[in-house]
Amino acid sequence: MVKPNNVTRLLDSRKVAYTAHELPPEKLGALEAASYLGVAPSQVFKTIVVSREGGGKSILAVVPGDQEVNLKLLAKAVGEKKVHLPSEREAERLTGLQAGGISPLALTQHGFQTVLDESANALSEIYISGGQRGLNIQLNPSDLVRLTNARTARICMSGE
Repeated sequence: MVKPNNVTRLLDSRKVAYTAHELPPEKLGALEAASYLGVAPSQVFKTIVVSREGGGKSILAVVPGDQEVNLKLLAKAVGEKKVHLPSEREAERLTGLQAGGISPLALTQHGFQTVLDESANALSEIYISGGQRGLNIQLNPSDLVRLTNARTARICMSGE
């Protein structure tokens, strides 16, 4: 039984169907999490914190575990000239969450713009961080979009 946290309480309060999966508590990458869960890496989405060049609130780019965010495509999707990746330490400072546990569901009330790679639209379920290391949430991508007010866009390119 997974111990409730802010993410599971949010999902429960909104009556969203989900499955919580416990993983080892150390920081796992999306590929390791996919292996542990026994699913394709393209189903396990990682949340990448991206900073705007001119300042302003950071962006949460949610991309498949077997791909990388394309910063030019992301900048275009959010109407910015340029965006950049902060260090892991800076990402933790910006979100208040540990790397490996950063989740758009844990940050719904913090003003981050969330962009979900459009590849999620072809899937009935995706896996994302549950807001802490060692917890992954399996849910329908449309529920993630609704709860986080996310925009879907092509923000990855295969074969990069």
